[in-house]
Amino acid sequence: MKSSKNKTDVNTNTSRRGFCKNTALVGAGMLLPVLEMSAMVNVLNDKKLKLAVVGCGGRGTGAANQALKADENIELVAMADAFQDQLDNSLMNLQKEFEGTKKVNVKEAHKYVGLDAYKKAIDMADVVILATTPGFRPYHFEYAINAGKHVFMEKPVAVDAPGIRKVLEMAKVAKEKKLNVVVGLQRHYQNNYLAIADKIKEGSVGKIVSGQVYWNSAGVWVRPRKEGQTELEYQMRNWYYFNWLCGDHILEQHIHNIDVANWFIGEYPVSAQGMGGRLVRTGKDHGEIFDHHFVEFTYPSGAVIASQCRHQPDTWSKVGENFQGTKGSIEMNDAGAASITGLNGEKLFDYRNRNDPNPYQVEHDRLFASIRNNEVISDTENGAKSTMTAIMGRMATYSGKVISWDDALASEKLLMPSEITWDSTPPSVPGPDGSYPIPTPGVTDVLS
Repeated sequence: MKSSKNKTDVNTNTSRRGFCKNTALVGAGMLLPVLEMSAMVNVLNDKKLKLAVVGCGGRGTGAANQALKADENIELVAMADAFQDQLDNSLMNLQKEFEGTKKVNVKEAHKYVGLDAYKKAIDMADVVILATTPGFRPYHFEYAINAGKHVFMEKPVAVDAPGIRKVLEMAKVAKEKKLNVVVGLQRHYQNNYLAIADKIKEGSVGKIVSGQVYWNSAGVWVRPRKEGQTELEYQMRNWYYFNWLCGDHILEQHIHNIDVANWFIGEYPVSAQGMGGRLVRTGKDHGEIFDHHFVEFTYPSGAVIASQCRHQPDTWSKVGENFQGTKGSIEMNDAGAASITGLNGEKLFDYRNRNDPNPYQVEHDRLFASIRNNEVISDTENGAKSTMTAIMGRMATYSGKVISWDDALASEKLLMPSEITWDSTPPSVPGPDGSYPIPTPGVTDVLS
């Protein structure tokens, strides 16, 4: 989608040390103090909230569903997507879900299709859902915040360092405007993770010194090339396999587990080194991303986290996190379990799913409650920093080198073009045999 040409300068305060020491991590969003009613933007008491969705794929449709269930007095008034069929399918599913209510009220004129459609949809709303492919996120977020809108945006929030810097700059503007921003790192809204975070604060595990975080699975969908598609449309339909749109699966999926490490340790890493490649998913329809990554993240406290993600069928699958502290160890999973075991093997704490609410729903419940209660949730900075951590991990595996946080954040390498139209040539194009260029450790320059 067409985006701003503005370029955000690297501020010395955005070094790892500068902005890590000034930001406290909290479990379920960063709450600013209660504000006077006159300070709020767009939303007052029982006013009907107008919702717009930008990005009408599965996640955008799911987020819209959850948002509409989070507040009694809300209606969906506008939708935007690059593709007409995707928008129509999303709207049809939402109309079925909320049949008999007045919550879905998208007129034909307010179904916006195209690469600059997001602006028209955002302009109509009080609250916007940003759920396009990640590469577009910084530009859409910038427009929404400048327009004074409350935001739910999916993770990751960018695919490159210039995008991260833009998001961090807009985080400041959002705070100044007293706008709520929730980022879809839903473990911060999940009871088993919150319970362990409380135990860490209490000192139950001591200082975390090491850990292992995993997103090992068989992989995701492939959408074959169709006759008549341009290269740009093919890549956007098959976005998961192109870094300018997705950022690789270490960023798009594994960010969840990396974010938990940052949260529980209470820091962001100073460096990363690792390895990765393509051993199984090597076809022309698999674009340019790796099918496995292994990264060691080193933190200021000396903690080292081993990060592992894989897209390979018929291999060991695990999505979760383990941590070792000076008093005990933690084992987590996203199915709702969590435990702490002492150094002598004694179980110190055990949490099992207690019919807990769906964290995907809770994050929307919290967002709309915050708007109604004249509070402000500010997830943006942590969302950007955890996104940057995963980007730094990708830089390490693609290059085979040790990458520092400060060098990674200062990188001028732009994966997502600042402006794109349907006539644009994608940043990555196939060679004569139809294969895309693949990052090569020891050769690929990831910083410039």
